[in-house]
Amino acid sequence: MDKMYDIAIIGAGPAGIGTAIESYIFGIKDILLIEKANNHSATIRTFYKDNKRVDKDWMGQKVECAGRITFMDGTKETTLDLFDQLLDKHKVTTAFNTEVERVEKKEGLFEIITTNNKTFKARNVVIAIGKMGKPNKPSYKIPPSIKQFVNFNLDKCSKGEKILVVGGGNSAAEYAYFLADTNDVTLNYRRDKFTRLNPENLAIIQEYAKDGKLRLKLGVDITSLESEHGKPKVHFSDGTSEVYDRIIYAIGGTTPTEFLKKCGIELQGKSKVEVDENYQTKTPGLYAAGDIVTETGGSIAIAKHIAQKSKTQESVGQG
Repeated sequence: MDKMYDIAIIGAGPAGIGTAIESYIFGIKDILLIEKANNHSATIRTFYKDNKRVDKDWMGQKVECAGRITFMDGTKETTLDLFDQLLDKHKVTTAFNTEVERVEKKEGLFEIITTNNKTFKARNVVIAIGKMGKPNKPSYKIPPSIKQFVNFNLDKCSKGEKILVVGGGNSAAEYAYFLADTNDVTLNYRRDKFTRLNPENLAIIQEYAKDGKLRLKLGVDITSLESEHGKPKVHFSDGTSEVYDRIIYAIGGTTPTEFLKKCGIELQGKSKVEVDENYQTKTPGLYAAGDIVTETGGSIAIAKHIAQKSKTQESVGQG
């Protein structure tokens, strides 16, 4: 714990991995990658279904990566394999199962304090946590008696269940048509049409709905949940109610503002981290990367591009 790292990176997703590898290639060797999960890329492992497409130009956002890591279209599995290969090839010290409580700057250096009161020391810190580490939850109450049947990913889903998927993005669509092959699935979105789906997902959803494999409940919001004989009963804004075996919410993520405040980071508005052109915060030596510094999240390529464009490597090299 007394070792001084040149860079400590909090978050082992695409932005964190990109920062670590680019720093190593740049010539910085004392790098620490900290992750609260038991492996890197926890969001991809948790929220992406098996064989999910991973597109470089997500939702039409053309990205030319600034660094030396090549990122191409692939799947969940090939993307994880790529990150495994990069971390195996480059000597980056990792600290998994380690959750950071706060970051403090003392006498020009940083102390990273974990939730179990361990401390790491570094000359520079990059916060590269994503919004999906804190998935959005509905504004209405989820009764404790049915919480076991409310998910934010595909965990615990079984075949033959009656499932309500809530959301209008690509994750919601992919959950819905993936589950529809073995379950009775309804996809609920509060707007009357999908505006955020990529063309392939939109075509699949429309095909499944046309063939009766999937029901769409569009333009209708959920007003409340209650327990009926131990199962989730959903009340909709159109006055209807229905009982399901399981509800899956795929309604995006939230910037972890309280954690960022503990690190002395200011926000622009309610959710965007304030950084300069080099992604450095107002605290010298403290950087931010990933979707917490963009207007919209969801793009692995953009997260890596930000990490690769950051001037952290130059500041450490010059320091």
